Amino acid sequence: MNRWTEKAVYALSALSCVLLFGSVATLLGYLLVKGLPALSPGLIFGSTPAMDALLLKRQVFDGIFPAMAGTLVLIVLAITIAVPLGVLAGIYMAEYSGRFTRNMFGFLFDLLSGIPSIVVGLFGFSAILFFHRHVSEALAPCLLVSALSLGFLVLPYIVKTTQIALETVPRQTRLTGLALGATKLQNIVFCLIPESFSTILGGIILAVGRCAEDTAVIMLTGAVASAGLPNSLFRGFEALPFYIYYISSQYADEAELNQGFGACIVLLLICATLFTLAAVIRRKVRHTLLYRH
Repeated sequence: MNRWTEKAVYALSALSCVLLFGSVATLLGYLLVKGLPALSPGLIFGSTPAMDALLLKRQVFDGIFPAMAGTLVLIVLAITIAVPLGVLAGIYMAEYSGRFTRNMFGFLFDLLSGIPSIVVGLFGFSAILFFHRHVSEALAPCLLVSALSLGFLVLPYIVKTTQIALETVPRQTRLTGLALGATKLQNIVFCLIPESFSTILGGIILAVGRCAEDTAVIMLTGAVASAGLPNSLFRGFEALPFYIYYISSQYADEAELNQGFGACIVLLLICATLFTLAAVIRRKVRHTLLYRH
């Protein structure tokens, strides 16, 4: 590779980074300009006193507090469903499956990761309609169906991250436990997973972000405009992505649209808080592993 080619690649790479940073900065700047004036206790709690809402003494009907609570509950449920299944499937793919099985399931997981979220939402909606007609009329789109659908949506990411994290563990580390007499399961639990936990957690962080932002799935499987705080897995719920979609498509004036921008900022803050918490856990785990070694 000659000198001019190297300079051209460097210039294009730098230009790409500048364009990417500029796009993100423009998007966030526009969002802040539109949404910051709408950020207030009234946006979150409406006419309900903040302490009464936080202590669950009074319901909030004209603020986004129920949507914030619904979003957090939805994320926790979806991740609780997806993480055990995804990690176990990733362990099987990396440590137990044969070549044919690994290739077959790998292709299926890659296919699942490319399915549009609206298709997953439609599948969840169709499934709950089937159970409503043939099992119990009490079953309907609800929080549990949304959580199951989102868990299914992010499952391939967790599986592939876990598989790759385990397969990239250094051979010396992989053989140490076995050389000391550990069984294959003990080697996975006490050697391989702790060594790759930081990378696995990175995949879970990405899954959290996908759960927090998706609208198509929850719109078809349980999210409604007004439901109050989530108090049952089998009822409709409010969520910030659906609130933002509803406001942006049904707003009556610019002030109401700006409330949607304010809700976008709140959603970003929730995601940033969850990412920060996960990053702190990831750093502590990494430091613990380094100290152990």
